[in-house]
Amino acid sequence: MAAMDAVNWLTEEEQRLWRSFLTVNSLLQERLDRDLRRRNGLTLVEYGILVHLSEAEGRRMRMRTLAETVLVSKSRLSHQVARLERDGYVRREDCVEDRRGFWAVLTDKGAEVLRAAAPGHVAQVREYLFGRLTDEQTAQLRDILAVLERGLRDPTAH
Repeated sequence: MAAMDAVNWLTEEEQRLWRSFLTVNSLLQERLDRDLRRRNGLTLVEYGILVHLSEAEGRRMRMRTLAETVLVSKSRLSHQVARLERDGYVRREDCVEDRRGFWAVLTDKGAEVLRAAAPGHVAQVREYLFGRLTDEQTAQLRDILAVLERGLRDPTAH
């Protein structure tokens, strides 16, 4: 029981805010994922993979780096890339520098599906997020998220 007493429990207000954050995060991801699936046959994660590849030099990234960038496990990324590869959107290439590594490369077909998906996706992000916030709230959210991301990426940062 002493360990329970030592816990710095969330206040009622913090608990409400935490649960609201979890709900908004889940609802936003679910709605964006559902819309991409319906319109373009892509999951939100797959869309993210295509975006990152499209922005990378030579439209290619090391699989390990891509997993870190998209924030998924290497095994989940491998599964997603296999699906994208099957559909002709991505291809894997051996990495000459590291015989164990692979490159994920965006194909022309993948760039086309991304170009087709992007306008609808951006419209949904605007509707569900930015369209509901004032410019001041958007700036506040940007600052808050920067602090949280910095702390999560570097726990020693304050």
